This record gives sequence, C-alpha cells and structure tokens, in this order.
Amino acid sequence: MASLPATPSRTRRFLPLLAATVAGAAAGMFVLLTLNDRVVAIGFAAAGVLAAGVLYAARRMFRSEETAEAPVDWSVAHALASASDDALAVTDRAGRLVCANARFEALFDGWPTPPNLPVSETAVAALGIAARTAWRDGEARLDDIQVFGASVSARIARVGDESLVWRFIGIRALDVTAQVQALIGGTTGDRLGAAGIMAVMVSPEGRVRGANRVFRARAMGMPDAPVEGRDFARFLITDSLGLVRFEREGMEGTPLRVLQIPFLDGDDAPMLVALLDEEHAEIPAPAIGANATAHVRSLIALLPSAMALVDRDGRFVHMNDAFVRAARINPAAPPLYPIDLVVREDKAALADAVRRFASGAPQSAEMTVRFTDAPDEPVSLSIAGARGLGDAAVLLGLKDSGEEGKLKHQVAQATKMQAVGQLAGGVAHDFNNILTAIIGHCDLMLMRHSPGDSDYDDIQQIRANSNRAASLTRQLLAFSRQQTLRPQVLQLPDVISEVSNLLKRLLGETVRLEVKHGRNLGPVRADPGQLEQVVVNLAVNARDAMLAKNPNGGGTLTIETMSVPASQVRQMDDDVLPVGDYTALRIADTGTGIPPEIISKIFEPFFTTKEVGRGTGLGLSTVYGIIKQSGGFIFADNIAGGGAEFTIYLPIHAAPETVVVKATAAREKPADLWGTGTILLVEDEDMVRAVAERALTRQGYTVVTAENGEVALETLAEMEKPDLLISDVVMPLMDGPTMARQIRKLYPDLPILFMSGYAEEQLRRSIDIPNVAFLPKPFSVQQLAEATREVLAAK
Repeated sequence: MASLPATPSRTRRFLPLLAATVAGAAAGMFVLLTLNDRVVAIGFAAAGVLAAGVLYAARRMFRSEETAEAPVDWSVAHALASASDDALAVTDRAGRLVCANARFEALFDGWPTPPNLPVSETAVAALGIAARTAWRDGEARLDDIQVFGASVSARIARVGDESLVWRFIGIRALDVTAQVQALIGGTTGDRLGAAGIMAVMVSPEGRVRGANRVFRARAMGMPDAPVEGRDFARFLITDSLGLVRFEREGMEGTPLRVLQIPFLDGDDAPMLVALLDEEHAEIPAPAIGANATAHVRSLIALLPSAMALVDRDGRFVHMNDAFVRAARINPAAPPLYPIDLVVREDKAALADAVRRFASGAPQSAEMTVRFTDAPDEPVSLSIAGARGLGDAAVLLGLKDSGEEGKLKHQVAQATKMQAVGQLAGGVAHDFNNILTAIIGHCDLMLMRHSPGDSDYDDIQQIRANSNRAASLTRQLLAFSRQQTLRPQVLQLPDVISEVSNLLKRLLGETVRLEVKHGRNLGPVRADPGQLEQVVVNLAVNARDAMLAKNPNGGGTLTIETMSVPASQVRQMDDDVLPVGDYTALRIADTGTGIPPEIISKIFEPFFTTKEVGRGTGLGLSTVYGIIKQSGGFIFADNIAGGGAEFTIYLPIHAAPETVVVKATAAREKPADLWGTGTILLVEDEDMVRAVAERALTRQGYTVVTAENGEVALETLAEMEKPDLLISDVVMPLMDGPTMARQIRKLYPDLPILFMSGYAEEQLRRSIDIPNVAFLPKPFSVQQLAEATREVLAAK
C-alpha cells in the first residue's frame, strides 16, 4: 500500500511565524520613524506578532486535519484475506471494492464489485437485498448462488460503519474441478490410460475441458492433440445395436462403455466421463496394477459425490467420505455388504442388482432404497458396472441430500397439512349446515314439550350430542385456520394465571405443576379463550404421557414463558421461524416422549396414539390451527432426559393498543325477542332454510325465502322493501356478498345479517360491504332470534 508523506522539518514549520513577526516589527519601526509616536508603534508591532500566532495556530490545525485523512493501510487485510480458504472482498459505504483476495479473483474471473457479480439477475438482486440487510442488522446470508455450475453461499458482515465484508463459501467444488482436470491431464491420467481408462472432463454444454493422453490418441490420432473446446459427442458414434465407438475408428473399432460421473449437483455442473473398452466374454479382463488402483481410489476419494466400489462377491472395496456421510455409516464399524445398510424389504432387490451388474451388465440403473436408521427417507442409489478396475466390479453412487431431503420433507409435510386443512374446512362447513338443522329442529320441538314429557329427555339428548358434534367441527375449523377468533392484546402470564386452577384439577394430586415467567415479556395479540384451550390440550396430553410412563402417578409439568429477541432467533438459524421479536411459551413434561417416527404426524387431524374411544385425534391439530391462525409458530421436540416439550412462539404486538387480560363482557341480550317486519331469507340448504323460516315466523316476523341469490333478486323486484336481509355467504350461482351488493344499490340502508360456517375474520376480509352483521353456524333458534333482534334494533 502507499506510504504516508514525510513530515516537514522544524525550521520550515516556523518560517511563517518568523516572517509574520519580522513584518510586525518592521511596521512598528516605520510608524515610529514617521509619526514619532511610541505607543502607536508598539501597537503595530504587537498586532503583527498576534497575527503571526493566529496564522501559525491555523496552519497547525489544518495540517492536523490533512494528516488525519491519510489513506488506510490495507496490507494487513490483504494478508489475512490471502490466508483464507474462502473468497473474500471488502466494499466501502460508497459501494466501491477496496480489498479482495486471489480466491475472489479466481472465483469471479476478475475483480467485479459486489453485488454486481457474474451471476444470474435474480442472484444479483438477492445479493443487493442481503447487502442492505447487512448494513441494517450487521450481517446477512444468502445460500445456493450458482457460480459457473457450483453452488456458493454468501455471508455478508458489517465492520464498523464504513465497510462490508463479503465471504463466499463453498468454492471447494470449483477447486475440485480444477484439481481433477489437472489430474487427468497429467501423470495420473497417464496411469489411468495404462489401465485402459480414458478420462474426459466435459462442461455442462458438452464441450471437452480436459482429457488424458489415451483419449486424445484414440479420438484424434495423436496423444498431444488439442481437444479442449470441442463437442464431446462428435467423437463418438452409435451402431444399430446401441454400441458406442470412436468416430475416428469407425464401425470396426472396439466398442466402448461410457460411465458418467457427476461432480456437482445441478444441471450446470461439469461431468467426468470414463470410457472403457467393452470386453468380449471369452477374453479375460486385463489386470490393473496396484498403483493404478490406488490412483482410482484417490480420484474417487477426491470427488464430492458419494461413491463406493463393490467387488464381484458384493463386498465393499472402497467408499469415499461423501458416501460415508450420505449413508450415515459409523467409520468405527463399517458395513461389509451394501445390503447391510438398507431395510429388510430392500435387501433382496439391492443384492440382485449388485449381482447382475457384477456379472457384466453393461448398462447403469437407479433404484430407491431406505436406510435402516432412516426408514422414512427414501434415497436414490445409482448402480453401474465397473469393468477393468481391478477388484472393483460395481460402482455405487449416492446423493448426499441430508439438508435438501429435510427441506423437501418439510415442504411435503406443509403441503399435506395445507391440503388436509382445506379438506377439514370444507367438511366442517357442510357439517355446520347439518348441525344447524338438527339443533334448530330440536329447539322447535322443545318449544312444544315441557320437562317431564316422555320425549323431552330424548330431545335434550339429541341436542346435547349435536352440540358435541359442533365442538368437533370447531376443532376442524381451528386446524384449517378458519374458525372465528376474538383476538385481544394480552400478556401470556395472565393467561397462564387464569387457567392454572383448572390445570391443577386436571393433572391430579400426583402431577406437580411448575410455572416460571421470564422478564421483559412483550404483549401478544390472540384470543385468550383459545390460548387457554391450547394450554389445556397440551397439559392433558402431557398428563397422559406421564401416566403411561408411571401408572402409579408422578411427574412434573413445567409451563414457562420467556422473551425471545430477534438476535436470539437469528442465532437459532431456523428455516421456518422468521427473524423477529417473540414471546415464547414452553410446556414440558417428564413422560415417555414422542417416538421419532410419528413426531412429524402429531399435528395431523384424526392422528392419535391412544386407544380406540379414548381420543379423537383433534387435540394437537386444534392447537396447531389456533397458533397458526394467531400468527405464531409451534415446535415439538423430545427432551434429552426423557419427556417431550412444545414451544410456542407468538410475535410481539407492537401497535399502541390497550392491553386486555380477560375477554370483554358479553353484551346484554335483549329480553324481548318478539318482533315485526319483513325478512328476506336466502339459504341454499333446504333444511337450514326451513328451520330458520319456522323460527323467525314463530317470533312474529313475516319471512320471504329464496334458495339462491338470483331467485332473491327476482323475488325482491316483486315485493316491497324488506326490513332485513338474512343470507348465507357461500351459495351456488350467485353468492351472498354479490347479491348483497346488488340489493344495496336499490336500498343503501338495508340491514344485512350474514350466516356461514366459515370464520368471521376470513369472510370480513373478503367482503367489502359496510354495516353487516355475522352469525356463525351452527346456531340455535334462540341465537338466531337474538341476532335478528339486535340487527333490527341497531337500524
């Protein structure tokens, strides 16, 4: 780096001071000689000296500022960056590249300034967003950036207030490509050629990037002929039997076996191709030397792809580190045969495939297997014959998709949960219509029967069972996130305090309840009644798990609230939980824990491990739906010492709103439910329409019915203005909101009461009609009369 300028000498620094002093003295002498006044002369001399002092001080001050702006010495940063295995670069606040190491130059073929790198436009935009995030939060990350066929991760960190450090991780794959290309073009390639192996490095576009001398001689006629940049497919031809030969040798040439060895994941990755002369059955396979065998194993060990060699007896000969990781092999006790890795159902198929390819099958194939330690995660295993590699007869390839497999499993699980949620919501809506009719008919029958009648108890039993079924549909709606919530701003400790007495009765005398509250807990916005249901459901499941572990009773249920700031969430590095401030609720027990094979299914509806008749399988699905509909996240895990824990993260509510602990008191219901007026009732379900019509007629109203929106508009054109419109929301042909908009054009002040089996919040977001009331299904005759009276009273 450039050095700082030299410091002026002491004499040069005092020259301005001396000059000003001499000038002041000369001015004083001139005044003395001219005016013959000593006082004025002394004043002129003092002013000159004072001016000299001011000039000197100013010069020293500005000189200091100039010296402070000396250029920064980046030599230490360059030295540290050169010692790193990652590609590093530093940009300043103005977005200029101020420092980078040689790996950055090699990775991006020059010195481009981040985020404007030679990658896709999408990746450039994502890097720009990550840079702004790093300026704001101090750090950012971006994964899976495709750079010349390799997947690279970027880590961006702010240093002070003036610089960003860009670190690109994962460039080892590019180094592997360069190393393998150098190997096959050097002495290692010659040794492979001596063993009868022609090796070629092919780009994603099918162009040759490098080859050993044997391939050059067979393909071009000279061992030193240039082949780089040529189309690899042009060197080969295929006959009618599907046999591959060199185009230069013609149809009389020796058939070839082509083995494709993938280096990196993705379609833009280079490929290593090995070509072997196809051997006739009567000709023994040529022997391969010990040195060549060692080089083949070294080459396989260098590859990032999971690969292993198997001999003709089906035993492992060699496996690289990537295969050990992908197959979850214990290095201290490696398996003897490939079938030792898979489950019992896959052993026969894998053994048959290895035997078939070891006997000389020229093709390659892929099959799906399941490892014994992960039977629920199928993996793809490629099998190919490896003739001419000494003891090795079969080449196995396995993709290490640990993180990718987990992500795919999470996506599949989320998709399945969403589909099941939609189905549950539809089923609950239909059941609500049926239950509305049943409950309504029971209410109408109870009006004609008094306690003591022979049918009164039977009707009450039917109504009670209908209400129980209605609670099940509410649980389904909770899972599908379509239930009606009454969210309030509250504190979690207050909710736990409200439900603690109930929990003590539910847990019994033998289970100890421990409650711990953290400090600085932020408020959350949720339905307090639904949160209490969440805590009760989790506590009951914990009690059952502890009783299953110890039938005589005993155990501890721990309920803990804590504050989780955004910095802690960022350290967790969870793909599901967004970075933000949360108030967490942790419920842990000392029971049996959750078996690993079912932990991903516990939130699905109707999934239960309890005996038949002891559980509906809707408890945890209801918990899941309530938390998700409240904007939170829930995670289940096993505790190392035994037991299970559920952790709920609810986002902190930052809006300036009054904190409410308990649900607001219900409005007073009108005592007199009788009324007068004309009501237009629109409902596509015949049984619900019949019950609602009879109930409203008994209350004194004149009811005009219609089975859908179009019929309602036709009926309205032939009658006088009604006093109230009661309509279902979801109907065929024309739905309720569309019909209501048409009616409001004629009667802008007409009150409207919507009734539906879906959630009120969901419907209000999709209905842009002001001044409408909502009645959730299923409802009783009493609730319908109360809602009608309230809407008409507010008219």
